[in-house]
Amino acid sequence: MKLFFKYAKMWLKSQLEYRMSFILLSIGQFFVPFFVFIGMYLLFQRFDNIAGWQFQEVALLYGSIHMSFSISEALVRGFDSFSSLVVTGNFDRLLVRPVSTALQVLGSKFEFTRIGRLLQGSIVFTWAIVNLSITWTTLKVICVLLMVIGGTFIMSGLFIIFATMSFWTIQGLEIANIFTDGGREMSQYPLSIYAKSIQKFFTYVVPFAAVNILPLNYLLEKPGYTFWGYAFIPLIGVLFIIPALSFWNFGVKYYKSTGS
Repeated sequence: MKLFFKYAKMWLKSQLEYRMSFILLSIGQFFVPFFVFIGMYLLFQRFDNIAGWQFQEVALLYGSIHMSFSISEALVRGFDSFSSLVVTGNFDRLLVRPVSTALQVLGSKFEFTRIGRLLQGSIVFTWAIVNLSITWTTLKVICVLLMVIGGTFIMSGLFIIFATMSFWTIQGLEIANIFTDGGREMSQYPLSIYAKSIQKFFTYVVPFAAVNILPLNYLLEKPGYTFWGYAFIPLIGVLFIIPALSFWNFGVKYYKSTGS
């Protein structure tokens, strides 16, 4: 972790060298998802609810998943651009260093301009919490925090999984957009509004349900979701990083050097 923070500090200093560019990019990251939220607001102006879900409830999911996505994009950006290391043969240099390859790729790139998206998601998230009639307890506060943390780990796990595919095909990251960007857009709404097949896939394969519909039902005390164990259900999202890193190690083990 000490080395990870050194990587982060180095990238932050380099990006702040061009301060105005950093500020403008951060502002852009704030407004791009903001217009998506405006579209969601206009949708609910036309329809009072979607399958029984109110605007504030959906806004809570929106804020949560955008916070998770922004943190993941800021800290795990190295995996998103990993394919270039394989194509150029530069990944070979990482293999001869006495440091984990995953840590080196993780520290190869940070995008701190995503603070704009994080701020926007935080504002919507806070507004939704204030406007929802939730009887707060310590477990519910923990649940809310775990929703963001779990979502971050799921997104990070997806970046790692599809970066690993670059060991076999440089087009792997294009597929990733379906699950990363698509998963973010889908998770802005309760999974219960989608088809059963989609619900099952994003519950048992990519566990977005663990940071989406299940904790939200617990927070709102929906019938059948009052058991205190639901407060910790987002931890399943954290565990998603384990198979992701296992797949990464598998890819590294069978990596064939370019010989360059």
